[in-house]
Amino acid sequence: MRILKMQSKFLEAFLETMNKFGTLYGPTHKNGVLSYDQLESISDLVVTDEHPMIPIKKLFHPMRFTMMHFNEKGFTPDYSMIEKRVVLGVHPCEIHGLLILDDIFMRDPVDPYYAELRQNTAIVGFSCLPTENSFCQSTDTDIVEEGFDLFFVNLGEYYLVWVGTSLGHDMIYEREDFFDEDVTYDDIQKYVKWRYNRNNMFKKGFEFDSMPDIMELSYESEIWDKFAEICLSCGQCSMVCPTCNCYNVTDVFDITNETTGRRDRFWDSCMFVDYSLVAGGHNFRSSRADRLRLWYGHKLKTFGKNYGRPGCVGCGRCVETCPVEINVLTVSDALITREVPKK
Repeated sequence: MRILKMQSKFLEAFLETMNKFGTLYGPTHKNGVLSYDQLESISDLVVTDEHPMIPIKKLFHPMRFTMMHFNEKGFTPDYSMIEKRVVLGVHPCEIHGLLILDDIFMRDPVDPYYAELRQNTAIVGFSCLPTENSFCQSTDTDIVEEGFDLFFVNLGEYYLVWVGTSLGHDMIYEREDFFDEDVTYDDIQKYVKWRYNRNNMFKKGFEFDSMPDIMELSYESEIWDKFAEICLSCGQCSMVCPTCNCYNVTDVFDITNETTGRRDRFWDSCMFVDYSLVAGGHNFRSSRADRLRLWYGHKLKTFGKNYGRPGCVGCGRCVETCPVEINVLTVSDALITREVPKK
């Protein structure tokens, strides 16, 4: 992997060249909310430590889209949403979230929609400092070593730039004059100091490594019932989580012709009461306690066991979003202390 240096004053001019590689997307303010969306110009890009409300998964696992159109003769897949894209300003935890989605959607049988979106999208990552609710240090997702084409670490007057792919090299060559290959000892020491200072800025965390065993030992814990008493089953936790990937499909028939229509796919949540409802009216997880145990089992145990990566990337969105303070931090703490925080 190649590491270069670029003066901060060149950043905007360099990013403007990225439109040669696809439509530009990145964090921008939309209706007063920070969101991953298409950028009309580089000036719309918001480079910040804050996370967009909805994670980057929305660009690869869209909230709703049409999978295919059908009639009595067969069906035609709809790939109209596929385009060449460059996503700018992606934080390490978001990249880790994409790597988890890769493990899920790119395994056999490969999801063709996710695969096409992923393969046609370049990722330009940016370093960030911990926000109030960040705990990515606990999940080892505060540093990223793969999953990006370029990654910029802000050291003040200049950036250290990691080149992760051949496409990243092509991007660099667009303005090769901006980059310096001479990364000095002083640059390395400044980066080490930046890492040290950033590590000391985290205000929240938990002992993630012990959670799989604690989850296994706590399957029958009364804690799940206590949290279930206050859970609203609103599903906000799963909507803002970078690694939640549940979806449903529905067929929509044309009003004038019952033999033609389309198949739509849209986000779903295992926290919804009817998620596990099957034919005959049987529901495998009709209780909130069962659904909570399933969701946190995925985040704190099962993902790591099945995919070798944590199911939680420590972004803190669940902490910020849940209206009744049920999140990775409060649940992991309660499993150890056997006490549910009182509102």
